[in-house]
Amino acid sequence: MSDRGYTLIRKDGEARRGRLATVHGTIETPVFMNVGTAAAIKGGVACEDLKEIGTQVELCNTYHLHVRTGDETIRRLGGLHKFMNWDRPILTDSGGFQVFSLTDLRKIREEGVTFRSHIDGHKIFMGPEESIQIQSNLGSTIAMAFDECPPALAERSYVQPSVDRTTRWLIRCREKIKELNALEGTVNPEQLLFGINQGAVYDDIRIEHAKRIADMDLDGYAIGGLAVGETHEEMYRIIEKVVPHLPEDKPIYLMGVGTPANILEAVDRGVDFFDCVYPSRNGRHGHVYTEYGRLNLMNACYEFDERPIEEGCGCPACRHHSRAYLRHLLKAGEVLGLRLCVLHNLYYYNHLMEQIREAIDEGRYRAFKKEKLEKMGAVVYD
Repeated sequence: MSDRGYTLIRKDGEARRGRLATVHGTIETPVFMNVGTAAAIKGGVACEDLKEIGTQVELCNTYHLHVRTGDETIRRLGGLHKFMNWDRPILTDSGGFQVFSLTDLRKIREEGVTFRSHIDGHKIFMGPEESIQIQSNLGSTIAMAFDECPPALAERSYVQPSVDRTTRWLIRCREKIKELNALEGTVNPEQLLFGINQGAVYDDIRIEHAKRIADMDLDGYAIGGLAVGETHEEMYRIIEKVVPHLPEDKPIYLMGVGTPANILEAVDRGVDFFDCVYPSRNGRHGHVYTEYGRLNLMNACYEFDERPIEEGCGCPACRHHSRAYLRHLLKAGEVLGLRLCVLHNLYYYNHLMEQIREAIDEGRYRAFKKEKLEKMGAVVYD
């Protein structure tokens, strides 16, 4: 439809301020997607909480929802949005990362990948068509193409054939989603498709692959296979090499990244979408983010600390509770402690993205990035 799609509002250097209009609402970019692997954020966070802390997009996992509770079940219940009571955009990954992470449980061939379920060991086959069918059953706003994520430091002799196969799989994904979106009874007939750039740390493979998929006129483009073993310098170099060869009028998504410093640097290189488990995972261990870096609330120095995690923070934890109380909850094994720390971290990430968008709007992103990184004690990569 004419009112859907990505609009590039302005650029500040390479940093991009955009807007993606979807059937489930408009996404202001740059954006951080909160990771709800099995249709929920780990740590007892409900969808109502996500709205309160400024979440725009939730990311759910195709593979995990397929093996439990089952995408067919979710389809019969009206799709993922209705199932989890979330009326804003959802991105589903393709299951391709499990090709990377479940090395001992899978076999790759041209047709697709045979898995052993990590839950009960039963055999699962997933190829491009199966991945897109699952995501169509879920009815997510954005479906990711099925790909292979080769290890960042894999040999060229492995990476090139892998990337070539990922391109062939992308063509099959594009055909399948077109077919399913045209069917009567499809949960979301306006489901978008993002393709994924791969190529490990080989500049030429990455660039050539970016050019090939850019010609396919997809709804968006992702850079995959980073933050999986390479250095930060290598990751930033790859982003700089790839972004110029992707369409400027489509959103760009850096998959699985990352720390606040990673996000600030990647925005400066033209990235629009991010996701990472860090804020929820670290929160469950009492590690919380602030303007001045990360705190470990389990440390004894917070036993009598009556301050909030961060002065001026608008999250539920900081508005109502002290560091001392949160530390007590964590030490006592109370779930409330995990929940409040997760909420704080997700609020921090969502608020950081708001600040980033404002800085780009006002043409002061480089100065903003430098100030933020210096406060964190992080290295500034120019």
